[in-house]
Amino acid sequence: MKQRIVAAIDLGAESGRVMVAHFDGEHFQLDEIYRFANRSIVVNGHRFWNVLSLWDEMLAGLRKARQTYGTLDSIGIDTWAVDYGLVDEQRLLLGQVFQYRDHRTDRLMEEVCARIGRERLYARTGIQFLPFNTLYQLYAQRLMQPDQLHYAHRLLMIPDIFHSWLCGSLEGERTNASTTQCWDPLAGAWARDLLQEVEIPAHIFPEVVEAGSILGDVLPALRNDLGQARVIAPATHDTASAIVAAPVSGKEHWGYISSGTWSLVGMELAHPVLSEVACQANFTNEGGVFGTTRFLKNVMGLWLLQECQRQWAREGHRIDYETLFAEADGARPFQALIDPDDPRFLAPENMLTTINVYLLEHGQQALQTPAAFARCIMESLVVRYCDVFRQACQITGRDLTCISVLGGGARNTSMNQWLADALGLPVMAGPIEATASGNALMQLVGLGELHDLKQVRQIASHAPIQTFFPRADQHASWDEAAERLHTLQFR
Repeated sequence: MKQRIVAAIDLGAESGRVMVAHFDGEHFQLDEIYRFANRSIVVNGHRFWNVLSLWDEMLAGLRKARQTYGTLDSIGIDTWAVDYGLVDEQRLLLGQVFQYRDHRTDRLMEEVCARIGRERLYARTGIQFLPFNTLYQLYAQRLMQPDQLHYAHRLLMIPDIFHSWLCGSLEGERTNASTTQCWDPLAGAWARDLLQEVEIPAHIFPEVVEAGSILGDVLPALRNDLGQARVIAPATHDTASAIVAAPVSGKEHWGYISSGTWSLVGMELAHPVLSEVACQANFTNEGGVFGTTRFLKNVMGLWLLQECQRQWAREGHRIDYETLFAEADGARPFQALIDPDDPRFLAPENMLTTINVYLLEHGQQALQTPAAFARCIMESLVVRYCDVFRQACQITGRDLTCISVLGGGARNTSMNQWLADALGLPVMAGPIEATASGNALMQLVGLGELHDLKQVRQIASHAPIQTFFPRADQHASWDEAAERLHTLQFR
């Protein structure tokens, strides 16, 4: 076969990157071509994504990719979930795109659940109850900006917007559609009756395709810059793309953490779990590739540390991850613990103050140094990850044999070793660019070079990883930390 060259655009909450993958039928190589920042904008007290700037950066990266490699066979984009834009018949946005951390959805989740019924909503959608889910964002839009919903031709998730501008498509993709709490995974369709009950127009929701589907060719206006590449929908939810690239070929009963701004903690299943116990435990059933289900929980993740870094920078003290992790290693273990998923940590004005208020409220001492904050966050995340895995195993009846840590968190050797110690299981860290790899691999499916998940995972398993093995003498201290945090939460 001829060598395939595909451009995978991975857009995260902090930054975006344009990656180029080369595949000759056996060897898969991924190169970073272009990286750019993603910064939200606050206007009149509301948070928005600067989607036009992101589009401009993506085009700059794609131009560079084509200049470097001459020809691109395909292009695909993945982003975070739940956020959306409303477009008219010309595929132009009707308004600004809100960021999921915006406060417009405050207290609306409870209102929607009161109208539909919490258990009924879960039984139909299988999605974790989080205040920023697309369903509650749409309900907020109906209250704040009803005219935009009235005039909208289509609702498009963030990657769908950019695919539309690349090739003219107006379709959604299942892995991202499944996160909205508007999608029925058993019916494989939008839950239109539930939408109508909360007065959200169901006709604006797009047709939904599977990951690996060809959406179209690059529009004529862009071909001078980008050539005649095809636009292929990868798993457009970044976590789904990351799980595609899990190096687990030949392994069974593995768990994963897709670790970045958020930590998505769970396991891959053949079918969704819509039981009452799963609802009570607030697990989510998001779509995976080739009909799989990502049974997981969203954990607040490295957002906690990112916000601390931002606050230190505002105070004139910049500190990078590597330095912070190194200093955290020298801090006193288990000095302080927090519940990373406490709602106060979702979008605070000052994360440092918010963490210390939590600690004081729960009978612990306030922290002072960056190393102490970092150690507290990292240890608290490990404790939370273990709790989520324990719940997932109880609900599914599975015992895990190993954990795959994917994304930026794979760099954090201390956390990966602590996780192995706490769980008593091997932890495989990497690939760091799992999301872009999974994006590119599903484009290769669309191009006909790969045909099933087994083939995809065989290629993915060639990626270099680092394995951390549990240290038996460390396990008891993590059990004690988990018990201590549980006691603090209920004091």
